Amino acid sequence: MDKKNPYHDKSMYKGAPNRAFLKARLLRNKMTSEENMLWSYLQNKKFEGYKFRRQHPIHLFIVDFYCHELGLIIEVDGPYHETQVQQDKDEKRTELLEFQGLTVIRFTNEEVATEINIVLTKIKEAINKINSS
Repeated sequence: MDKKNPYHDKSMYKGAPNRAFLKARLLRNKMTSEENMLWSYLQNKKFEGYKFRRQHPIHLFIVDFYCHELGLIIEVDGPYHETQVQQDKDEKRTELLEFQGLTVIRFTNEEVATEINIVLTKIKEAINKINSS
């Protein structure tokens, strides 16, 4: 923990509760086709040589993809995220994760399914921005 800010936890899990790890395991077994498609590019350090984890517990949440080395979270949002209520929750979630010093980027299922090259380019841009900071 950062002594200046007791809420800023530099660990990979940022204080995730134990129950989150079981839920993450279940979610890894139920990934959407779009999550699986993106995972095929991110797994085994295939993407720019970085290690990504899928359905990873961080703080109070389970994020779709996470690279600890970069502090980068990638979320793939399905139709569930189109409601205003969920968008407000997602915004608060992003604020909490960014408070932890993380970068969050979001894509829709449709973007991943139909524009995977654009999605990958945007991820590279996020990586370059993080590395240049």
